[in-house]
This record gives sequence, structure tokens and C-alpha cells, in this order.
Amino acid sequence: MGRLDNKVAIVTGASSGIGRATARLFAAEGASVVIAARREAELAALAAEIAETGGRAAYLAGDVQSEAFAQALVAFAVSRFGGLDIAYNNAGTLGEMGPTTEISEAGWNAALATNLTSAFLGAKHQIPAMLKRGGGSIIFTSTFVGYSFAFPGTAAYAASKSGLIGLTQALAAEYGAQGVRVNAVLPGAVDTEMYRGMNDSHESQTFVTGLHALKRVAKPEELARAVLYLASDDASFVTGTASLVDGGASITRT
Repeated sequence: MGRLDNKVAIVTGASSGIGRATARLFAAEGASVVIAARREAELAALAAEIAETGGRAAYLAGDVQSEAFAQALVAFAVSRFGGLDIAYNNAGTLGEMGPTTEISEAGWNAALATNLTSAFLGAKHQIPAMLKRGGGSIIFTSTFVGYSFAFPGTAAYAASKSGLIGLTQALAAEYGAQGVRVNAVLPGAVDTEMYRGMNDSHESQTFVTGLHALKRVAKPEELARAVLYLASDDASFVTGTASLVDGGASITRT
């Protein structure tokens, strides 16, 4: 018996990193998984990999900034697998980095569109499908940046990701009585393409590693296990949380 047997899940940002690891774990735990991202070739490869290990996956490529895509993704899950129980709205971007006074309006808006508005659009169309099944679980990927820790030059990223916590709480309060749980996971540093793009030197990686109590960065699979908990019935009384999975970065001063 898997922890997600007979469940249908959507995972966005599934072509790499935490999303990819989570999609694989959801499938291994029995869920039928709809994977989404912009890169179709990577999605096709992941769906094939899941199928080879006995799992069920289908993919739809598109831009999470589009409401039409959010709508299509839910319709695809319903038509392909019969409904929707879980949504991991994980797609995100670092956005334009640098001194806040030099961030362009377009760069600011792009970060909010990818990190925050896309999550709102996803939930807007996911919740009605979940209500038809008697409830469900929505998880957003926020971050410790802008919550318990701050880096200079990350205003757009921090603000857009912090906004997800407010969205999490509002949705949890609004739909909890109808059986929809909503939580945000807040990773510390995770060894992904995004992390390596932001920390492209040995010195930078050493500095970031040292910020964590565990003195290392996470593997995507470690975050996937935290998301699995929030998605599963093990977290049946957990909603509205900003769940730190940060290797102790929030409490470390050494």
C-alpha cells in the first residue's frame, strides 16, 4: 500500500529539481501524476521513467503564468485520471536579481507572475475539482528567503515567495471546512539548477552551506519527502502552515 494510493496529483515545475523528485515519489507512493513544466522533452522523459518503474504519469507542457494553462491542467487530470486530489504548485524562478533600486518593473512583475500569480491561478482551478472529490491537499513552494532569512539583491524573489504564505493562510481558512488543506513548504538551500545558478562558485557554495545547522544543502529528494507528508493523510490535521524544511538555517548563527 502506498501513501497516495487512488489519488490524482498535479506537480508543476516537474522538469527538474524538487518538482521532478516529488513527481517520482508521488508516483512511487501510488498516485497518478500529471506533470507540468515548459520543457516538453524533459517531461516526456520523466513520464517514461515513471512508467518504467510501474507508476502512472501523464504530462502537459505550458506556461504556469497562463490561466488557460492552469485550467487545461486540471481538465487534463480529470479527463485522464478521473479527478484531482493533490496539487503541488512548485514552479518558480529567481527572477531579476540585484540592488532593489536597479530592478526593472518588468523584472519585478515577471517574478510575481511566475512565483505568486501562477500559484493563485493554479489553486483557483484546482480547488473546484478537489471539492467534487470531498477535499484535497494543495502545497506551494515558498522559501526561507524573506521569511526567516534575507539576502541582499533578492527583493523580487523574496517578496513573491513570501506572498505565497499569505495565499496559503487565506485559502486554508476559506476552504478548510470543505476538506481542502493548503500548506507551504519553505526549503533552505537545495542542490538544484536554480541553486547552482545563484551560487556558481566554490566560495559562494561554502558560504551558503555554512548558513545551515546541518552544514550542507538539501537533496531534492529530501524536500520531496516533506511535500509527500503534506500531501498525504498523515497530515490530515495540518493546514495553513509555513513549513520550514531548511536544515536549521532559520536558527543558526554560527
